[in-house]
Amino acid sequence: MEGLFQAIEFEGNIDISACGSDTMKLAIDGLKGSSETFRYSIERGWWDERFADVGASGILLVGEPVIEIRARVRGENVGLKGELEGMLDAECGRCTRRYRQVLRDSFRLILAPLGDGETPADPEGVHALERSGMCLGEDLEAGWYRGPEIELGEFFVEIISLAIPVQPLCDDECPGLCPACGISRSEQKCNCEDSKPASPFAVLAALREKTEGSS
Repeated sequence: MEGLFQAIEFEGNIDISACGSDTMKLAIDGLKGSSETFRYSIERGWWDERFADVGASGILLVGEPVIEIRARVRGENVGLKGELEGMLDAECGRCTRRYRQVLRDSFRLILAPLGDGETPADPEGVHALERSGMCLGEDLEAGWYRGPEIELGEFFVEIISLAIPVQPLCDDECPGLCPACGISRSEQKCNCEDSKPASPFAVLAALREKTEGSS
């Protein structure tokens, strides 16, 4: 795999092309030996359709993420290197404060041609090839393509999914909530002793009492 990336170097003049999120296609037969850059803007409708579970968990999209890809060919192989840039509004898993979470990741992918008589080993790969003109390997850094163009939407879903935090944290050192009184230790100090709460719901109960007391 590393040898393939060494064979396809991304250098020289870069041509810029803008692509809206109404199409996630990339024309293979139009690529050159020198790098060309394509920008894909992820619109909210596209996001909501594919990441409804993320929104339901409280992680919200801010603005429109952009995926930029530098693409070139070397022989019959297609090399893609790219970056994802975006912003999320999330709730910290420790202190419950909402904050802005950068959505960022980089990736690289080598696609080799798949002849008409060849098929992927697994059924999902066959279906992906029919839907998108491409299918991915297990490590998401290699795959195969067939035809003059590929549809990148499913690949983008994989890249974005890996970039979304499993447990959002406003800061790696966030001290979280006091298990006794429920205040945010990053904003205030308390005199509570550091002891384990009586139950896993002790913090929520303390927060409820605090809310009811202030109403």
